Amino acid sequence: MADRRRWFAVVLASALAGGLLSGCGATSDAGGEHQMTGTLLDPPFAVAGDALVDGSRAPYSLVEDTDKQLTLVFFGYTHCPDICGIVMSTMASAMTRLSDEERAEVDVVFVTTDPTRDTPEVTADYATNFDPGFIGVTGPIRTIIDVAKPLGISVDRGEKLPSGGFDVAHGTQIVAIDAADDGIAYWSEDVSSAQLAADLQHLLSE
Repeated sequence: MADRRRWFAVVLASALAGGLLSGCGATSDAGGEHQMTGTLLDPPFAVAGDALVDGSRAPYSLVEDTDKQLTLVFFGYTHCPDICGIVMSTMASAMTRLSDEERAEVDVVFVTTDPTRDTPEVTADYATNFDPGFIGVTGPIRTIIDVAKPLGISVDRGEKLPSGGFDVAHGTQIVAIDAADDGIAYWSEDVSSAQLAADLQHLLSE
């Protein structure tokens, strides 16, 4: 557990450093109008209401249980060697850049793509290691695929691994769902925490 926590600290520090370095990039034009780093969706993505399972093994739906102004959703898995931890750290760092009022209007949901190894408890623990307010959910792989697809996220389960899980390929975008249960924006894996925070502040102010 100590090694795992050191790994989280290293990844978070890297994301914070990346955010500080890229924070010098322009996010507004000369007139002060915000220029989104992420992509706004018109029409928006549909959001599937299929029930997943949270850390307490209660049903969790991206439609029924997302009542904040914005909900960020990321698909990954706890054994992911690189990208998942980086993106999760970026989101955690972005949340620290928001005011208390802004932060109260944003949820972050991590959906595992490796439910064989990622039990509800393991998934929830992984998410909250990045931020105590983050939500980790799992469910049958077929349900996870059905939830991911309308959000433009591909999830492919490959060969079974000796550990009991599967080789997992998944999309690495962060998707934002609004209070009307529409997928309104997405960001690529290389967005910085400063860019993500600025975009969130812009969306929250509209």
